[in-house]
Amino acid sequence: MEENTNPAPQVVVVEKQKNGIGVAGFVLAICALVFCWVPIVNYIVWFLGLLFSFIGVFKKPKGLSIAGLVISLIGIIVDIVILGAAAGAVSELIDFI
Repeated sequence: MEENTNPAPQVVVVEKQKNGIGVAGFVLAICALVFCWVPIVNYIVWFLGLLFSFIGVFKKPKGLSIAGLVISLIGIIVDIVILGAAAGAVSELIDFI
């Protein structure tokens, strides 16, 4: 009788790493960019998106966290431009009256 000298194959299960807070930051950053015309809601959602994305950068995987951080920074630039345009329009309206 022959003995089986081959050991049984070992199965290695590798779990994917998840970065839930980074994904939340990404989603909130996109929502802030979409709703940039709603003043109070936008600032709250923007801040939370920036905060969650910043925290998510320190966890792996970092892709969506970095994207959320970039979108948040683009969103604040858009907010400043909209605020400046509104202030200019109000200034012109006051001069017109």
